[in-house]
Amino acid sequence: MSTCLAAILLTAIASVTAETDFTQYVNVFQGTTGGGNRFPGVVAAPFAMAKLGPDVQSGTTDAYSGYLPSGNIWGFSMMHESGTGGAPKYGVVSQMPVIGNVSNPLADLSQERASADQAKVGYYKASLKTDVVVELAASEHAGLYQYTFPKASTPCVVVDVSHVLPSFRGLGWEQHYSKGNISILPDGHYEGSGTYNNGWNLSPDWNIYFCGKFNQKPSTSKTFKGTGTGTTLASYDTTNSVSGTERLGAVFSFKDTNVTSRVGISYISSVNACQHLDKEIPATTSLQSLVDRARSTWNTRVLSKIQTSSTNATDLQLLYSSLFGMFLIPSNLTGENPGWTSSEPYYSDVFTLWDTHRSHTPLFHILEPVVYEEFIRSLIDIWRHDGFMPDARSSNYNGRVQGGSNADNVLADAYVKGVRGAINWADGFSAMVTDAETTPPNNHDPKAPDSSTKEGRGALPDWIKYGYITPAFTRAVSRAVEYSANDFGLYQVAKGLGKSAEAQKYLERSRNWRNHWNPDCTSNNHSGFVVPRRANGSFIEQDPLSCGGCYWGDAYYEDNPWVYSMNALHDVATLKKYIGGDAKFVDRINKLFDLKIFNAGNEPGFTSPYLYNFVSGMQHMSVKRSRDIGKLYNSGTGGLPGNSDAGAMESNILWQMIGLWPLTGQTTFLILSPWFSQMTIDLGSGKSLKISSTGGNKDTAFYVQSLQVNGKAWDKAWVTWQDVFANGGTMDFVLGPSPANWTTGELPPSLAAGDA
Repeated sequence: MSTCLAAILLTAIASVTAETDFTQYVNVFQGTTGGGNRFPGVVAAPFAMAKLGPDVQSGTTDAYSGYLPSGNIWGFSMMHESGTGGAPKYGVVSQMPVIGNVSNPLADLSQERASADQAKVGYYKASLKTDVVVELAASEHAGLYQYTFPKASTPCVVVDVSHVLPSFRGLGWEQHYSKGNISILPDGHYEGSGTYNNGWNLSPDWNIYFCGKFNQKPSTSKTFKGTGTGTTLASYDTTNSVSGTERLGAVFSFKDTNVTSRVGISYISSVNACQHLDKEIPATTSLQSLVDRARSTWNTRVLSKIQTSSTNATDLQLLYSSLFGMFLIPSNLTGENPGWTSSEPYYSDVFTLWDTHRSHTPLFHILEPVVYEEFIRSLIDIWRHDGFMPDARSSNYNGRVQGGSNADNVLADAYVKGVRGAINWADGFSAMVTDAETTPPNNHDPKAPDSSTKEGRGALPDWIKYGYITPAFTRAVSRAVEYSANDFGLYQVAKGLGKSAEAQKYLERSRNWRNHWNPDCTSNNHSGFVVPRRANGSFIEQDPLSCGGCYWGDAYYEDNPWVYSMNALHDVATLKKYIGGDAKFVDRINKLFDLKIFNAGNEPGFTSPYLYNFVSGMQHMSVKRSRDIGKLYNSGTGGLPGNSDAGAMESNILWQMIGLWPLTGQTTFLILSPWFSQMTIDLGSGKSLKISSTGGNKDTAFYVQSLQVNGKAWDKAWVTWQDVFANGGTMDFVLGPSPANWTTGELPPSLAAGDA
């Protein structure tokens, strides 16, 4: 493509972008069925604290995000998470519209839908069988409920402080309501708080405060408390103020059938909740103005960051729906930290770095660099005050750790890619050293009672003593593989900080995955797999196609030895040698697919399809696998191949579209093949990465024939951060229907194997 033509096309893209509302391509219901667990309700800005939406009950099905496509709505609540698993979290500060006299607010007040819910960015609508229409909008810390009741009805709104999302899995991870209080003030507004615990991260009691106001003074208002549901009547309190461990709330009735309810929330106090409400949604605020604000915010901060020349509606819907879903959590709670006073940013609802560190956080860095720096600072500040960085965090409490201390990987990735700003990297490295050297106290998780699942590396005693992890600890093999990657992260930062002794120490420890490698373990014409190892050094016999239950109490977590044996991504040269050379390495990747081992919906295998790039002339196979994986996605309700996992799944398909794959903790990006003839990624500070392709298409002619990077011919199957992201750059692909041997240059580095 000529430089002149490219310039014309890019100018055209910029012109279209200036006039485009990218939210028109977002299906907020993407990934809400089929186990995707996406939250479709109102999130007014990326990482907003308030996530306002419906809570649905349907038999004994867990509603992880509150939403289910079928079932009765039993409340609309202010707080949710998106794409989480294990058990639901939040579903608190709830209210439900009811027609007529409410004799027992503890009874089942849920309602069927009259039609399917409708939603778009910043807006949600539910129509109930009672002919009540509920419309929702929000700001960062407050929500607006607009109720339209039938004419001549008696409108009521029931506020239920004791409402939480339940779990029916029987694993002991269900949430509990502990206590609360609510008071109705003389002007008709109400304030209070609720205390809750448990959920997927097993957190102890935590508090949320609320402040609610209506557009009209209620005709009647009364608080209630009780212990029953449909059998024990609630006791109404004439003082309009109740507290206690019983279920409690308030009931408001109105004369006008158009009722607007505004609610602010805070982790600090009800005073703060009222301040958020009055500042962000004043009494004169219209629902449409909030919708417009949300749409503008999402367009500016996220959606416009990736621009393409495509006019294919299907591709655009997948692109922008995935971008939206990627930035719903974590939650920015800066100024809302109840645990300590600090001038540092603060983020919670991190689910989980085990899920997101492979592909989500690298793209988070690129598209939201300012917020990403804040997120890194928050991780370090949590260590300053709580003692450990989180691998996961919710309701201001660390947990649960599924494998390694993957905040180490995230910090290393930020460091090697030059993230500095206001980050105190001395403290950052100290936080990483805490993970690497300090065994966290055991929190006695019933599913993994051997060591802490709250934070840090619970199996550290074995790791330090033996250089591997024995079956005395659950998830021994998968943790060992992850601990190796974590220690590689420490090596990267120590080296950058000039700490040569520490760098050498953690480089050597990053090779400890090799101590689990049993060369005599065989499967499907392959020898050598990571397996359990006893304290006396002997290996335990292991079928590489089996991982037992693949869960908390097993040697491998959520995947089998075939996958984890390919996960030493910082030491691939050694891995190739152990497997038997290039041909066997390629065949082993092939076997992941031939034997149907690979699961595109499971994070441990995310990078496996692209390891072909470590073999000269085999990059085309990474492209083929990438395209096959892309077929598993769409923008529909079942459009994710697995649980969203806080946007990890969405980030995966976005990298396929871009045509690159990150290796977290390294500056290396493996080259795939872009989907679009033109794509521009806004890197901030006036920089951009411009990607073009000619001669092919996304579906049938996608193999790379040649590539120029920054105007120069390129013969490597990888680029670095410095090549295309640090200062921006260009990547110009020529594509075709058949593979071409264009990758004749040096292979991607394997730093733990000694590559410079």
